Amino acid sequence: MSQADTADSPTPETPAKRRKLPVIAGLIGAIMLGGGSFYAVYSGMILAPQATPHAPAQPDMDFAHIPLENMTISLASPGTARLLRFSAQVEVGAASEAAMLRMQPRFMDIVNTYLRAVDPQDLEDPAALIRLRAQLLRRLQVIAGEGHIRDFLITEFILN
Repeated sequence: MSQADTADSPTPETPAKRRKLPVIAGLIGAIMLGGGSFYAVYSGMILAPQATPHAPAQPDMDFAHIPLENMTISLASPGTARLLRFSAQVEVGAASEAAMLRMQPRFMDIVNTYLRAVDPQDLEDPAALIRLRAQLLRRLQVIAGEGHIRDFLITEFILN
């Protein structure tokens, strides 16, 4: 090799040190930001839960139950006659109890009419009771007006 060849060849300068400096600075910055964020959340400076005094939750015991008479309903099924024995209670606010007691015959009519219209195959489904309860609750709430009926409880459901 001649001197001309060695003079044209690139000599290694210090580019490796220049490449490492931004990486190291980035790592140090990330560690500092992560540590600062952890401290801010841990100490409650940010994202702290609101410190509101909570009284122990007392169940709302301001309600009454209006029992609906036991009903035996003949279901419209092709072929054989099927019967449904059904009883329920309507949960109302205590302030509405007297007014809702006067509506008990109307409640019975709504329940009886709805149950006669239901297909017997639908009643055999395991989730039928949940759907029936929701449908009857909504119908009773519409009849009674807003805020009077809290829940509808099915106490007996026998399909024969």
